[in-house]
Amino acid sequence: MHLPNYKDARTRDKREYKRVFFQIDNKLKNKYKGKKYFIKTYGCQMNEHDSETIAALLEELGFTLADSYLNADLVLLNTCSIRENAHNKAFGMLGRLKHLKQEKKNLIIGVCGCMAQEATVVDEMLKDYKFVNFVLGTHNLYQLPNVIDESIEKNVQQIEVFSREGDLYEGLPVVRVSPFKAYVNIIYGCNKFCTYCIVPYTRGRERSRAKEDILREIDDLITDGYKEVTLLGQNVNAYGKDLYDDYNLGDLLEDIAKKDIPRIRFMTSHPWDFTDKMIEVVAKYPNIMPSIHLPVQSGSSRILKLMGRRYSRESYLELFHKIKDTIPHVSVSTDIIVGFPGETEDDFLQTISLVEECQYDNAFTFIFSSRDGTPACKLEDNVSLSEKEERLQRLNQVVNSYFLKNNKALEGKCLKVLVEGVSEKKNMYYGYSESNKLINFTSAKDLKVGEIVEVEITAAKTWSLDGNCK
Repeated sequence: MHLPNYKDARTRDKREYKRVFFQIDNKLKNKYKGKKYFIKTYGCQMNEHDSETIAALLEELGFTLADSYLNADLVLLNTCSIRENAHNKAFGMLGRLKHLKQEKKNLIIGVCGCMAQEATVVDEMLKDYKFVNFVLGTHNLYQLPNVIDESIEKNVQQIEVFSREGDLYEGLPVVRVSPFKAYVNIIYGCNKFCTYCIVPYTRGRERSRAKEDILREIDDLITDGYKEVTLLGQNVNAYGKDLYDDYNLGDLLEDIAKKDIPRIRFMTSHPWDFTDKMIEVVAKYPNIMPSIHLPVQSGSSRILKLMGRRYSRESYLELFHKIKDTIPHVSVSTDIIVGFPGETEDDFLQTISLVEECQYDNAFTFIFSSRDGTPACKLEDNVSLSEKEERLQRLNQVVNSYFLKNNKALEGKCLKVLVEGVSEKKNMYYGYSESNKLINFTSAKDLKVGEIVEVEITAAKTWSLDGNCK
């Protein structure tokens, strides 16, 4: 049994990590043939991609996918800890599973992902959630087959959560959800330690994958007919800093852009590590999509300092305008937190004025959520909930107005769209443009999923565009 603790999770040192190539124990292959699994995923794209690996590991054990958790022999929650709402959803699901297990005595229930890395969560599992068969952390996902097997064979709760990251495992299997869009991890962890953020504790220090392994994975995806890859990292811009002296994300993007892949995206970017080289490369290559997610969190330099963001309002705006001035037709999205401890009305108005200057194409807006173990949870939270909610509403009115304004500017223009499926609207397809705009559109001819087509925009809405395939 391995239990997590924040003291070890905070540690950053020069320890070297090895590349280890995964291989499942032959004794476990297809051992559970005939059993069904169900995965419930919460959180970010990294969690979504982790679930693709979890599915593949389960299928190596012989499990097949169930159409519902009600029909599964094993249910696994891949959890998120970024906000309290994600916590509550996962615990709510565990409540439903507890009742299900009273009917299905042999049901196996597992918890993995970021919540598993939290000491308070694991303590709760040991005390009040004894019906959960196993808890597995983010750093040792490769142990999933063994942990499941031991849990079943020994019939005791397994807690296997490493507080510190270990070696970097390559060759983990993947069952990709999409046959034409793929996530590719390029760096794990984060060293920034923003005061409100739990991610550096749950995902560990920054560890870059070797460029050879990434490029090989991209080549395999191209061979398999994939049209779009999204490079993932908790702080994707930091790629290479821990591994190379003179090779970073700009270089990696350029190497991938030279390959025969129509679309390349990357996320999530921390403004601190966004280099001129990256901007130049995105501007230079048409298959690197002109869509940048650049979280600002606050428009007040005072609040940014309390958040530990390592940039000021002025330096963020300088970077923002450099991106807008250099990359043709670029769209920029962001994250914003309101009601951070100590935020005054003036601080909030500075956020509003920054939004009015940047006029984002999209924004994910949140009320501050205190996370246990982070420095911000010790700050006096002197902004009332009603005030936070009122500020969020005011902010959303402003950001939404610019979403609509930017979309209106696209009416009458032709955009390249990757067809993702049939829309809920009758006889309409849907897909995303190069600038990551959701488009619902009609077509006189039958289209294939994964095809890239030209769509003329006929109408703009706040969150989407309507169009007609030419």
